[in-house]
Amino acid sequence: MPQTYDGPVERVVVLALDGVYPFELGIPQRVFGSAEGRYEVLTCTVDGQPVRSDSDFSITVEHGPEVLRTADTVVIPPFAVSHIVAGLPDAVAEALKAIGPGTRIVSICTGAFVLAAAGMLAGRRATTHWCLAGLFRQMYPDVDLDADVLFVDEDNLLTSAGAASGVDVCLHLVRKDHGSELANRVARTCVVPPWREGGQAQYIEQPVPGPTATSTAATRHWALERLGEPLTLAGLADHARMSLRTFARRFSDEVGMSPGRWLIQQRVERARQLLESSDLPVDQIAGEVGFATGTSLRQHLHAAIGVSPQAYRRTFHASRRP
Repeated sequence: MPQTYDGPVERVVVLALDGVYPFELGIPQRVFGSAEGRYEVLTCTVDGQPVRSDSDFSITVEHGPEVLRTADTVVIPPFAVSHIVAGLPDAVAEALKAIGPGTRIVSICTGAFVLAAAGMLAGRRATTHWCLAGLFRQMYPDVDLDADVLFVDEDNLLTSAGAASGVDVCLHLVRKDHGSELANRVARTCVVPPWREGGQAQYIEQPVPGPTATSTAATRHWALERLGEPLTLAGLADHARMSLRTFARRFSDEVGMSPGRWLIQQRVERARQLLESSDLPVDQIAGEVGFATGTSLRQHLHAAIGVSPQAYRRTFHASRRP
């Protein structure tokens, strides 16, 4: 049983806009509300009045924009983009002004259109639903849009892709705030994977292998049990009983990235787990997860999350968590 939490509680305020998508509106409460008392989730609108959803019902909330001033994190769920094509509504712009400096802001799916319209994403990397990438680039050419990822974490400004990627980014924040152990428990409670492999590329419409085609799933599972060993593309293809070319193509179709990039991602994730849960030296962790040297681990970890192993351990080691 998880221990009773008596530390500081973060306030998450969800801003429901006209045309909001009901599924994504409920994600913050479902994820943060399952984090064993670490968060309080409130929902508001720009004027405290009900808003229409994109379904056949309206949504009534308990709060107006005043609660945005009290938020540690603000989440903007997706809404019908037609509501913003002509520009950011004045009421939305005024509500955004209530968000205090330093507040963490998260968008899900088309919520990124609001942040871009407000000028918050200018010159920054961001993402949104892949099928709206063309429209987004047309409307906001000053934003560095990456439509291949599930979410982007740019300091205190996070954007995520469509629908269930809202779960991914919220779990990411739980992991960032309180470590992998809690994030994994939250994921189990919500019956979702704690970390999804690949990015949006695996969901973009593309030709699907025939029903008799062999999957690379068994080989991925085999590789995950041997991360500390020297794994090569030839060895992976041989395990899958495919040619190098066929394996590389099928792997990319299924996972959304190359086998080499996927292996690095899995090794970095395993290294993060060991940095959080053990006192092993960095060089030993590097060997455990399949990096040749501690220097290699440092380079890959910094490329993935922007910090050194020592800095990551200082922040996320189990002994340092509340």
